[in-house]
Amino acid sequence: MIDKRFVGLDLGSHEVQLEKGALKFFATAIGQENSVYFDEKAAAEAGYPGLPVPPSYYFSLDMFQDEPFGYFDTLGVDLNHVLHGAQDFEYFKPAFAGETVVLKAKIVDLFDKKNGALDFIIKEVRVENKAGDLLAKQVMTIIVRNPEGRA
Repeated sequence: MIDKRFVGLDLGSHEVQLEKGALKFFATAIGQENSVYFDEKAAAEAGYPGLPVPPSYYFSLDMFQDEPFGYFDTLGVDLNHVLHGAQDFEYFKPAFAGETVVLKAKIVDLFDKKNGALDFIIKEVRVENKAGDLLAKQVMTIIVRNPEGRA
């Protein structure tokens, strides 16, 4: 089982500029059909200052760092035993192409199930603008299979 002392572990922060080409590409990848995500004129007509961030885009930005899975070493987790269990998003304020966002991550909970056969890591990532306003919060559930655990 992962040591509970890691609850609250600060996983650091990083900045990412929201680039319109990347936003368009992501919107296409998720099957978005609303033209405000592709067409700057449509975005302006909708009252937006630029192309808005598509739903769930912040998840990909969490990977825009030198070692997005480096914390697994700290936790003593073998990446070969990791499964992405769930991803939840809560949105507070929109962001648009050209802005810079800051992603701040931490471990908010750790627990096990099946007599230690499975560990659960709950990671929270706060997305803020440069002024410090909270734009979104994402919570990831990571499942770790422990071969030495008992099911």
